[in-house]
Amino acid sequence: MTTITVTRHLVADLLAGDERMPVNVHVIDHPEARILIDTGVRDIHPMAADMDPRLYPFDIDPDSIDIVVNTHLHFDHCGNNHLFAGRPIYVQRRELEDARSIADYTIPEWVDPPGVSYRIIEGEHQLLPGIRLLPAPGHSDGLQIVVIESGAHPTIVGGDVAVWFGELDEPASEGQMLVRALEPELVWLTHVNEPWHRR
Repeated sequence: MTTITVTRHLVADLLAGDERMPVNVHVIDHPEARILIDTGVRDIHPMAADMDPRLYPFDIDPDSIDIVVNTHLHFDHCGNNHLFAGRPIYVQRRELEDARSIADYTIPEWVDPPGVSYRIIEGEHQLLPGIRLLPAPGHSDGLQIVVIESGAHPTIVGGDVAVWFGELDEPASEGQMLVRALEPELVWLTHVNEPWHRR
């Protein structure tokens, strides 16, 4: 069995109501490539000022990353895409179209910084042996999750397929129901520091 590991990196936090909500990105180390899932928040931007972002050091060496996957293109998931110009960045076609066309969807210049080009996919995509991208609509129509085949039950890096564990305990969206149907062992989320565990 090939060893594939997931490492969480805290890159920011945001004000959500009266609480601070972490913003994590995840690095997947695969024997064939190092993959970054989402890129976090770039700087303090007027469009995100109401969430009072606090930034932490971005401690991932861009040169160490071979592939980037954006689960979706809200500002807290694509802010550092500019650091990965020249590397493949995988996104669902629906997500990219929405990010480029819907007002106030995201921060447009973070989606299309100079030098960034996307690998646009539609539907399921085999990224590497043992790693698939699957559409998981709900939080956004074009959201995708990363499924790591790691034994009897997969590990999932889900971005905002759920914002907190309760949304996986009682799934409501198409994406959340897909995650539960896959019977994962662990699900890593952007806004929670520890993974959700299968019960």
